[in-house]
Amino acid sequence: MSTTKVSGCSIRPLEYDVFIGLDVDKHSIAATMVDYHGHKKSIKMPNDSTALLNYTRKHFGNKRIAFAYEAGPTGYGLYDNLRAAGHTCLVVASSMVPIQRGSRVKTNRLDSDHLSQSMRGGQLNGIRVPTTIYRELRHLTQLRNMYVRQLSGTKCRIKAMFLMEGLSFPDAPPNSHWSMRVVNELAQLSCSTVIRFKLDRLLETLTFHQQQALMTQRKIRQLCSDDQDLADSIQYLTSLPGIGWIVASNVLAHVGDWRQLHDVHELGAFFGLVPSEHSTGDRISKGSITQAGDPRLRSMIIEAAWSAIRQDQELAEFYHRVYQRHPRDRAARKAIVAVARKLTERMYCVLKERREYIKHPVQGTK
Repeated sequence: MSTTKVSGCSIRPLEYDVFIGLDVDKHSIAATMVDYHGHKKSIKMPNDSTALLNYTRKHFGNKRIAFAYEAGPTGYGLYDNLRAAGHTCLVVASSMVPIQRGSRVKTNRLDSDHLSQSMRGGQLNGIRVPTTIYRELRHLTQLRNMYVRQLSGTKCRIKAMFLMEGLSFPDAPPNSHWSMRVVNELAQLSCSTVIRFKLDRLLETLTFHQQQALMTQRKIRQLCSDDQDLADSIQYLTSLPGIGWIVASNVLAHVGDWRQLHDVHELGAFFGLVPSEHSTGDRISKGSITQAGDPRLRSMIIEAAWSAIRQDQELAEFYHRVYQRHPRDRAARKAIVAVARKLTERMYCVLKERREYIKHPVQGTK
């Protein structure tokens, strides 16, 4: 009998009497109940977990019930309430729900029916629902990333205006184009009244996003330092060459509890750094990386990989070995992704073994 995963565990469909698929939106819940005798019933009710629990208690008594709904904007509140009531609940990634080919009709009722039938057949894999501390960390890292994106966008708008108006941007050494000195020069730049007004508003926006990003970063540090498990995990991740505090906090916010990790290769797959594959028979065909997960976090890890090969000779030699196996036009891209994937394996090891990374000397070096 196949099993269905739930938050890192597995359930056996034969251990349950009723399977309830839920399609949840802002205002309502469409629920379909199925049992092993083929009895099926669909209902619609307000989006209220108390009403759902009262209904199941009234109609199913002491029967063993398993719930499932797709992950979405409604979050994990329903999951928390169902689990608190003693029920099993799967939160399913919509991209991993089996799709019926040829179907041209989609409604909330049909979606809930499909979830209940798939769960009954053991075809659903539940995602790992993060605990409260990791949800809070994710909120904060998302907030900081939003301010950083807004900050970058404001800088681009200022430079685009200078280019359009033929103005010269203040000279500055590398990596200091937005230093306090440069910002002060921009604030005192002589230009027309309208351009001056627009530039002042953009500089105010720039300062605002800088301050908000800094405040959020301090809050993230406070959250991580107040929780010993988070503080330890940050310490272990930052011991890896190339991994800084920002990358480490973003990784933990997305991965969640390290106790739910079970395989050294799963982080690479989670971050979309493994190759796609379409093989049949004796023919093996692998393509570009899957690009699953958060693209911003994947970019962070690849940037960390570039830093890592400058700090770790073992990774540098690995990079060059992969580089030499590919055509020149794509060798660097292939090699750095391979380094990033190896970096995720190191992340797994330090998190699971609860220790800092120790750099080992490469043979032939002192």
